[in-house]
Amino acid sequence: MALGRYPTTRLRRNRHDAWTRRLVAEHALGVGDLIWPVFIAEGNGSVADIASMPGQQRVTLDRLARHVEPAVRLGIPAIALFPATPPALKDAEGTEAANPDNLTCRAARLLKREFPELGLIGDVALDPYTSHGHDGVIRDGYVANDESVAQLVRQALVEAASGIDIIAPSDMMDGRVSAIRRALDEQGFVHTRIMSYAAKYASAFYGPFREALGSDGALKGDKKTYQMDPANALEALREVAMDLEEGADMVMVKPGMPYLDIVWRVHERFGVPTFAYQVSGEYAMIAGAIERGWIDRDRAILESLMAFKRAGCAGVLTYFAPAAAELLRG
Repeated sequence: MALGRYPTTRLRRNRHDAWTRRLVAEHALGVGDLIWPVFIAEGNGSVADIASMPGQQRVTLDRLARHVEPAVRLGIPAIALFPATPPALKDAEGTEAANPDNLTCRAARLLKREFPELGLIGDVALDPYTSHGHDGVIRDGYVANDESVAQLVRQALVEAASGIDIIAPSDMMDGRVSAIRRALDEQGFVHTRIMSYAAKYASAFYGPFREALGSDGALKGDKKTYQMDPANALEALREVAMDLEEGADMVMVKPGMPYLDIVWRVHERFGVPTFAYQVSGEYAMIAGAIERGWIDRDRAILESLMAFKRAGCAGVLTYFAPAAAELLRG
């Protein structure tokens, strides 16, 4: 690569005007890159603020269409649904996950009626439905892999039948992608995609999310026997490779900004649609600093999201999606 020398070469020339900066920009962030995670709850007439996630709310189904409509108007292509399951519906086996009339399934049917062109992503994991807060079932004090996968398959099928377009297994059980793909195909859901949480780390950045689902304090122990060690990078590549071989259409890295090196490695190695989740703790830090006037709101939102595009993301799950879409559309 010819490096050039000052003063003949002045790199600042291409930064001189706004139009030049746009012309030579290496990456672009658009509304089509945004996926908005939405929290849903049982009941009626409720839009509840989430204290640890300023600006985010948990809504009941009768308010859901009104809540989502501005995002649809802005052109956000997809939302991801996350249910706050009432404690009375939780048990050790997570049986509510496979109920075709559970909160996620009812929300999906409602949204498909109201907004047929809106993409719906359904989380597949048992933690919103288990009394112990784990992503699978427990046998002899250990999260049992194969029994958990069987329940995840049942969950994926009821979600697909309700209108979920993309099944997103976030549980990190071994072999769940192949089991879900096989079951979907056998039941005729050949167009239902799988966005695998392929490299999901046992992170400290998930705390506000658990408050949003009303499950903070419910988790017994930790998730380190199935979610990844933050120290590991090569293992993430093995996880991605296995999920792609098993039939994943897209892969995800979670959390996002602390793991941009993983996003880059996955993007470079596999060249497949790679997503990242700007998780609740990341959002809370940025939103909290914005509230206190410590950082510029608009610039911080867009800069944080551009980092994902620069690292190789096809798209980003972010709670900033509506705000970012408004900024991008001017």
